[in-house]
Amino acid sequence: MKSAAAYSIFEQSVKDYHVLDRIDQPYNNPHPPKSLAHLMYRKNWIDTIQWHYEDLIRDPEISPEKALDMKRKIDASNQDRTDTVEYIDSYFLDQFSSVTPQAEATSNTESPAWAYDRLSILSLKIYHMREQSQRNSATEDHRQQSAHKLAVLQTQREDLSLAIDQLLDELSAGRKTMKVYKQMKMYNDEALNPVLYSSKTD
Repeated sequence: MKSAAAYSIFEQSVKDYHVLDRIDQPYNNPHPPKSLAHLMYRKNWIDTIQWHYEDLIRDPEISPEKALDMKRKIDASNQDRTDTVEYIDSYFLDQFSSVTPQAEATSNTESPAWAYDRLSILSLKIYHMREQSQRNSATEDHRQQSAHKLAVLQTQREDLSLAIDQLLDELSAGRKTMKVYKQMKMYNDEALNPVLYSSKTD
């Protein structure tokens, strides 16, 4: 899947979320299960929910109890995000499994799925910065500054999209090799987080 197709899926996910604009709304993925499109939509939906978690937890009037509950939801969302990225990379690993790397093949700083992770976040930045550039309750200066930032984000999207497409082409041609290193997050693991495993021995 090239970047334009993935970005279109990300945009649809963001648009679908903002119909109700609630973090507790039902999740309805329109793409066939087990398809790459399904995973891409799920990836962005997770990012979109977490984006709004991050807004809510910064409410200066939030109670400590609600903030703690929100922090745990953010942690769970981060784990879900990481798992979904790794599922996407498994798809790409399978896609390129029959490619024989060239003798001079090099590795990339990130896998395709982690590059798409950045593109998914960019789709959210662009959506919300566009909102700010058009917000009637804001000052004209705020709208102009937001419009300038939006233009920078759009350029960043173009550059990242091109880099992703080039990476996929190079992997397909064997000019780059693909490896996936599991994130091995420790804070959610009861065997690795000292606070969690120590509490079991008390």
